[in-house]
Amino acid sequence: MAYKRIDNYDEEVTAQIASHVKEILRLLGENEQREGLLKTPERVAKSMQFLTKGYFEDGVEIIRQAVFEEEYSQMVLVKDIELYSLCEHHMLPFIGKCHVAYIPNGKITGLSKIARVVETFARRLQVQERLTVQIRDCIQEALQPLGVAVVIEAMHSCMVLRGVEKANAVTSTSAFSGAFLNSEKTRNEFLNLIK
Repeated sequence: MAYKRIDNYDEEVTAQIASHVKEILRLLGENEQREGLLKTPERVAKSMQFLTKGYFEDGVEIIRQAVFEEEYSQMVLVKDIELYSLCEHHMLPFIGKCHVAYIPNGKITGLSKIARVVETFARRLQVQERLTVQIRDCIQEALQPLGVAVVIEAMHSCMVLRGVEKANAVTSTSAFSGAFLNSEKTRNEFLNLIK
């Protein structure tokens, strides 16, 4: 799958999604013809395409666009990467931050590529647990480092706006490989750095 960004929306897809949104509005008891809702179906259709653009991006390819030979072998950490995703169970947003570290094994990547990988997998219908593992596995595959560590901390609006309605609940997930999995010292260094 080739890496590409959504700048222009597919008109046919937009029209199809919009027709379904219009029907949803009607089923909810709304008048889809009232002034404030006339353009809502198209706006929602474009919004959903943007929020799920990660299906058309390849994280490994993103990293491979900027791989450099480098003998640096200490931890590289990019922390507090803003994260916006949609829960696949309710299609409501979850929002938080992601911390990613890796230990190079002769190759490094551009730092912005780490944030782009997070964005790629977040812009899909997701569960936080899978998202955490996908980010780790992508970096592991693309760079073959000595280890990768990923921690995500997020607030899920499906828990805030509905259901249990707990506004202050934050979910944390982690995924480790290599040195971060096998060395408590290395893992603890990472965890201390992201505090």
